[in-house]
Amino acid sequence: MAQCGDKPKRIAFGVAPLGIISIGIVPMGVVSIGVVPMGVISIGAVAMGVINASVVGMGVLIAGVNVMGVWWVGLEGMGPYRLGGSAGRVHHHHEHHGAKPNLYAYPSKQVALEKAKELGCEGVHAMGSLWMPCREHPDP
Repeated sequence: MAQCGDKPKRIAFGVAPLGIISIGIVPMGVVSIGVVPMGVISIGAVAMGVINASVVGMGVLIAGVNVMGVWWVGLEGMGPYRLGGSAGRVHHHHEHHGAKPNLYAYPSKQVALEKAKELGCEGVHAMGSLWMPCREHPDP
C-alpha cells in the first residue's frame, strides 16, 4: 500500500498502488485500472479522472453506464455534451407511481420553453448549465 509522500513506481500492483501505471483496488496513477481507479486515464468499476471507461464515472471524457462529465457516452449520464446520442436528453427524472411525466434538461432555454408548453406548465428553470421545462423542479 502506498504511503503519503511515497515516490510513484513505474508499474504498481495491489491495494492502493501508486504508480505511473497502477493496477489494483483503488489504484492511483497516470493510467489506473481497477476497482476504484483515480488517474488521468481510469478504467474500472467506479472511475474518477480526465478520461474514464467505467460503470460509474466522473471526469471530462467518460464512457460507462452511469456517468457525469463534459463529454459522455452511457445509458444514464449528466453533462453538457452527450456523444453518440440525443443532445437534448441530458438529464431526466424517472416516472414514479404517480402520473407525473418525465422532464428533461436541454442546452437551450427556448427548447425547454417549447417542452413546457407541451407539458402544460409555464416557464423554465436552470439545472446547472441546462434548462428544464416548468417554473419549478418536480418533486421525485
